[in-house]
Amino acid sequence: MMSFARLSLARLSPVLLTMLLALGHAAPHAQARPAPRTADYILAIVNQELVTANELALRVAQVRDEARRNGTRLPPEEELRNQLLETLINERVQITHARDSGQRVEDTELDRAVANVAAQNQLTVPQLRDRLRAEGIDYVRFRNNIRDQIMIERMREREVQARIRITDGEIDEYLARQRASGANTQLNIAQVLVSVPEGASEAVVAERQAKAQAALARIQGGEPFDAVARAISEDANKETGGEIGLRPAARLPEVFLNHVRDIPSGQVNPALLRTGAGFHILKVVERRENDGLTVTQTRSRHVLLRPSQQLSQQAAVRRLSEFKRQITSGARSFESIAREHSEDGSGPQGGDLGWVSPGGFVPEFEEAMNALPIKGVSEPVVSRFGVHLIQVIDRRDIRLEPKQQREQARAALREQKYEQASSEWIRELRARAYIEMREPPQ
Repeated sequence: MMSFARLSLARLSPVLLTMLLALGHAAPHAQARPAPRTADYILAIVNQELVTANELALRVAQVRDEARRNGTRLPPEEELRNQLLETLINERVQITHARDSGQRVEDTELDRAVANVAAQNQLTVPQLRDRLRAEGIDYVRFRNNIRDQIMIERMREREVQARIRITDGEIDEYLARQRASGANTQLNIAQVLVSVPEGASEAVVAERQAKAQAALARIQGGEPFDAVARAISEDANKETGGEIGLRPAARLPEVFLNHVRDIPSGQVNPALLRTGAGFHILKVVERRENDGLTVTQTRSRHVLLRPSQQLSQQAAVRRLSEFKRQITSGARSFESIAREHSEDGSGPQGGDLGWVSPGGFVPEFEEAMNALPIKGVSEPVVSRFGVHLIQVIDRRDIRLEPKQQREQARAALREQKYEQASSEWIRELRARAYIEMREPPQ
C-alpha cells in the first residue's frame, strides 16, 4: 500500500516551543523578544525525557487558540489538561523508541521541513536561524527536534504496518462483499453544476435553482448535454462536457449513485439533485459491468505539508490554497512547488506518486483524487498523514490477474485495520516504558 509519512513536531522543549509559538504569531519584521520566564517544574519523567508544566501550559494554550478559531467546544479545564498530559507522555514514549530504533533521516528531507517552518512564519531559513539565535536557541538543536519527529512517523508507519495481519479468509469475504454490493459496476456520469455559496440567502438559492432548472429545460428540449455543461456548469469537468470519466461505482459519491441508480445509459435524471455544492443535473453516459479484474489506475502527484506546533492544520490548508492559486494561474508549475515544499519522498520527483490501483491510498486522499479530471488540481485534502494538494496526471484501465486482485483487497483491509493497530502499538510501547509521575510543588 502506498503510504505518506506524516510529521508531527509535537515534542519540543518548553523554551523552544515558547519561541516558535511566538514566531507563529509575530509580524514578519517584528523584533524578537524573549518569552517571559515563569517557574517551571516536572510533571512526568518518561524514560530519560521530561514533561514539564510549562510545556503542558503551552499545549493547553495552543489547543484553546485552535478551538477559538474553529468554534470547537473543549472539555472542562481539568479534563483537557489530563488529556493533553497523556498526549505528551505518549509522544515522549514514541520519541525514545524512535531514537533507540536507529532510524535515519536524510538532510534533504530535513531541509524541506525546516524551510516550511520558516515559510509559515514569513521568514527565510537564514532569518529563522537568526531569530532562533536571538532567542538563545541552538539551530542544531532545533533541527534535531524536527529530525526526531520525522523518525517517529517513519517508525510508526513501519511498525504498525508490520503488526497488521490479513488472512486468506478475510480476503475471500471482502471480495464476496464487493461482488454482492455491485462494486464491480463502473459508471461514467456527466453533470451540470450550478453552485450555491455557503450560507446563501433564500433569494440566492432560489435564483441558482432557477438557473439550474432552465439548463435542465434546455437539455430536455434537445440541446446536447455537453454543450449545456460547457456553457453553464461551474465544476472542474465542464471542458469535457461535464463527464467525470468511467469510475467504479463504489468510488463515486453515494448521493450521485442514489440519483442515477435506475437511470439507463444515455439518459438524464429529470429531477435536479441538491447537495452542499449546489444544484446538479446528472446524466449516465455509460454503465459497465465487469468481473472485478479490470480496474482504473490513476497516476497522480501531490504536495504534502505536515501539521506541527509551528504549522497548524489551518495554516497548512491556507498555504496549499495559495499554491493552488499559483498553479492554476500559471505562475508556477505543480512539479516545482512539490520539489521545493513537499515533505515526503516524492518531492524530488515533483510529487509524482506513480501508477496506483484503487485502494492504494488512504480513503480521504483517494476520494479527492477520484473526483478530479485529468490535470485537475484538488482543494487541500486532510488525511492522517498531513494536508495534501493533489493533481491527477493520467488514468488507464488495466486487467488484473487474480493474484493482483487479492493484493488489492489485502491493501484495502490493511487500511481498515490501521487505526486500531496504531492505538495498540502505542499502548504496548507505553507499557514497556519507564514513567514516573511527579506531584506539583506545594
